[in-house]
Amino acid sequence: MKGENAVKVIKPDSTIGILGGGQLGRMISIAGRNMGYRFITLDPNPDSPCGQAADQQIISSYSDLKAAKELADSSDVITYEFENVDSNVTSLLEKTSFVPQGSELLQITQNRIHEKSTLHSYNVPVAPFLVIESENDIHKAVDCFGFPYIMKTATGGYDGKGQWIISSMDDIPNAIETWKNAGKDMIIEKFIPFSKELSVIVARNLQGQTKTFPIAENIHINNILHQSIVPARITAEQQEKAEKISLKVAESLQVIGLIAIEMFLTNDGEIIVNELAPRPHNSGHYSMDACITSQFEQHIRAICGLPLGETSLLSPIIMVNILGQHLSEVLNKISRLPPTAKLHLYGKKESVENRKMGHINFLGSTIEQVDQQIKELQIWT
Repeated sequence: MKGENAVKVIKPDSTIGILGGGQLGRMISIAGRNMGYRFITLDPNPDSPCGQAADQQIISSYSDLKAAKELADSSDVITYEFENVDSNVTSLLEKTSFVPQGSELLQITQNRIHEKSTLHSYNVPVAPFLVIESENDIHKAVDCFGFPYIMKTATGGYDGKGQWIISSMDDIPNAIETWKNAGKDMIIEKFIPFSKELSVIVARNLQGQTKTFPIAENIHINNILHQSIVPARITAEQQEKAEKISLKVAESLQVIGLIAIEMFLTNDGEIIVNELAPRPHNSGHYSMDACITSQFEQHIRAICGLPLGETSLLSPIIMVNILGQHLSEVLNKISRLPPTAKLHLYGKKESVENRKMGHINFLGSTIEQVDQQIKELQIWT
């Protein structure tokens, strides 16, 4: 989408502006500091995780145009660390500064209807879907997809929020009421029985060079990512198919930076794309300790026009998220962590249930060995 910037190279000692101050921005900043870059972030939280690691933080809302201009004036290149930033601000920044990821991809991935429709137009396999325009469509979905099917808000959903499973005719009245009260566009998707959830992170730089990271096998609990297992326990054929689809997505969308493609491996061995995230991703945190190049360094390389780094896997690994309810137990048992475990905390002051506070990368000679180490800690029961 930004081919006109293909020859631009942002060299170390330049300043990278980050829209968003969460943990992804924090880890981008830490990786970039090692490469010699400086960072400024925009976030309303005065003690944001990214602000703690950046050189400067602008404390303001994401929709503040004056603050966005200040960010632009102080930055050589601007990136975003989560996709719910104001796309109008991003669009404005494109006109006054260098935003290689652009606003178009942001607008697509912020809206499930746009995302599904765009992927479908590129012949990327997605779950059959139906846009709700009237309550009749909620009834129509029964004929189209059968039970169960999934009703989702088009915007604003994450970690399972904004999603409802419709299992029988008894659920239809509540589904209609939910749609009427939502005040936003909604979509219905056919429920896809799957054997595994997978994700592939693809990097594409300003020159069009692409690299995929090893495929992660993801386990969710209560719709929140619990573990990423790498290498994924899939066949070579399934791996090849997932990588091919991921590269097609990145090329079709002309991605600059990273894009995470979340997928279902169906019970009959097919790959279905579920969601996209145009940024570093929770399921790629394993790369910080188990790949030659981390996803965060790779993102910087891509948006700055540097050659992409090698992504080979150095060790089997399981990444485990630390949520608010796990943090105290992790700290209590920190002396019992295996010597090959790598702890990463995000600097968040308030520990809240189901809030991502950090993660641990557990490395070992086999996935089975690593899994046993995690179980013996008895933290995630």
